[in-house]
Amino acid sequence: MKRLRVLMTRQEIEPEKLTDATVVVIDVLLATTTLLTILENGARTVRPVASLEEADEVGAKLDPASLLRGGEQGAKRVEGYDLGPYPNEYAPETVAERDVIFVTTNGTRAIGTASGAKELLIGCLRNAPAVARYLQASGTESVYIICAGSAGRFTIEDFLGASAILSRLNGSGYLGDWRLNDAGWLALNFAERYGGREMEVLKESRAGRWFLENKMVEELEFVGDVGASQVVPRVAAGKLSPASPDNDERDADGEGVER
Repeated sequence: MKRLRVLMTRQEIEPEKLTDATVVVIDVLLATTTLLTILENGARTVRPVASLEEADEVGAKLDPASLLRGGEQGAKRVEGYDLGPYPNEYAPETVAERDVIFVTTNGTRAIGTASGAKELLIGCLRNAPAVARYLQASGTESVYIICAGSAGRFTIEDFLGASAILSRLNGSGYLGDWRLNDAGWLALNFAERYGGREMEVLKESRAGRWFLENKMVEELEFVGDVGASQVVPRVAAGKLSPASPDNDERDADGEGVER
């Protein structure tokens, strides 16, 4: 029996159950959105790490002249780091041919906890259709979609990302012979109600309201641009690489917050 499970927070991860599974980690605001952007914008290497200590260990092995450190801890930019958690900080001219270490409170910790998966992918709203296509083409029979959440709490934006992936899998008929857990079934129901209204959901979310209150509408709209990217990042040996090549298709649907 093929199985697809949605986990509502990273705290639900049981690493021993992931060894034969394809895992997609989602942290829409902002870790996985920013990691995707860093990879797309030409960084030489992108290394998500689970903690500041791991960041120091990894950074000690890299050339300081090419190293950039970015991210947040406890919703604050890390003191002494080059960059924060926002995608617009990682423009092509900033990251091209640089080695980027990235750490966040929730998203990169989820990636670290899931690192024993058979295949580990990075998902967000911007690449949700591409992730769905990749999963369908991969032939996998076990999928976990992990919502990072925030400090052990459910977040609607990550669940929205999961629902965007599931809705496209279901729309192609791919899920017809799959068994979904309760959260997966709920994600499909959520997608039926809010498909095409992703920005509405983001603006009503706790984190989204923070963006609006801080006049960061463009940043929120960037995050909510469903199908803007065709890249599916894969995590292997602690680094990101594209799991599938870019193509010209575009889906017709076409500090203050912990990420």
